[in-house]
Amino acid sequence: MNWQKSTYSGGGDGDACVEIATAVARIAVRDSKAPTRATLSFPASAFAALVDHLKAGDPALPPG
Repeated sequence: MNWQKSTYSGGGDGDACVEIATAVARIAVRDSKAPTRATLSFPASAFAALVDHLKAGDPALPPG
């Protein structure tokens, strides 16, 4: 998988963030400080809804 950090993960060496990788119709998420540990995987549509809510400043999780 091709893991990527957000361009907003500034500060220090940038390891205090999560990384994402795109798989077929899914988004995988892992802790950048522990890349060999378990990952989470979400349907791409659910991940997009979560990102939209976060960008809007909505603290509640999106429905679904």
